[in-house]
Amino acid sequence: MKIQYNTDKTINGDEKNEDYFTSLIEEGLERYESGLTRIEVHLSDENGGKNGEGDMRCLLETRIKGRQPIAVSCQKDTLEEAVSGAIDKLTTSLDTIFGRLQNN
Repeated sequence: MKIQYNTDKTINGDEKNEDYFTSLIEEGLERYESGLTRIEVHLSDENGGKNGEGDMRCLLETRIKGRQPIAVSCQKDTLEEAVSGAIDKLTTSLDTIFGRLQNN
């Protein structure tokens, strides 16, 4: 499973952040790894550097082997909370998708 990062101009896309978020995503999606080909992570600050609540956004676009991609997003106060929230939403969606595949 390949993880690709995209950030807007206000988000620091350094290697330290990528490593941290990569480990969070890999841990959260470990049980689905064999069914996924790529995850695109889009991190953005919706207020463009101004302070505000719920302005950090994480969009996870996930490529599933042999299926259409799905995307989930989460907006929170910090990037860590936004990434964790998006992972939670994605695991719920993947549970549903892979559950249906097993029932067929």
